[in-house]
Amino acid sequence: MKAAILAGGYGKRLRPLTSDRPKPLVEVAGKPIIVWQIEWLKNHGITEIIVLAGYLYSRLIEYLGNGSRFGVKIAYVIEEEPLGTGGALKNAEHLLRGEEYFLVLNGDIITNLDPLKLVKKLSEHEDAVGAIAAVPLRSPYGILRIDEGERIQEFVEKPILREYWINAGVYVMRPAIFDYLPERGDIEKTTFPVLAQQRKLIALRYHDVFWRSIDTYKDVEEVSKELQATQIL
Repeated sequence: MKAAILAGGYGKRLRPLTSDRPKPLVEVAGKPIIVWQIEWLKNHGITEIIVLAGYLYSRLIEYLGNGSRFGVKIAYVIEEEPLGTGGALKNAEHLLRGEEYFLVLNGDIITNLDPLKLVKKLSEHEDAVGAIAAVPLRSPYGILRIDEGERIQEFVEKPILREYWINAGVYVMRPAIFDYLPERGDIEKTTFPVLAQQRKLIALRYHDVFWRSIDTYKDVEEVSKELQATQIL
């Protein structure tokens, strides 16, 4: 199975770290985000990777090369101007249309969830076009636990809110997805709402996995500390 990494964004909220490099090359715990992803994919037997690149794409090509030093094969599909996540994937149709399934992931996440479970989930639903990994929402704030007498019982720092689920930015798709993708636009805003309305998207809930999105400089610091402290990956 092939994996496509959406790596074309500007990463504006990570500046100045992204002033001279694309977001996937920002280092977290001493390693670029995309290298964490490549190692994760390889650990699950996925060694054919397509990097969907745009902003400062030459830096990605220079750093990753053909993937041989990471034990994988890497190809590139370049967008000369921003196409959005949906348009970027549509741009790679010629490399993915012949696959039974393929994996797609956002280029700013670090996780240890098992993507092969998504493949199994999708294979059980012949009418579905794609499967989305879902993870519990992590509160961006610390919360207060307050008793019936309005007294504070405890402070809980950024808890996992297990009653709410979010899109983890990891998908397994069938080639039929290309019939729904825009030439330009984000898949989350254009394609997914249509597929959801048609009941052609399924979700797989992942419990007790490591998953973090790297959106800001604060995320870089927090996730670096977390990875170094837990050695979870």
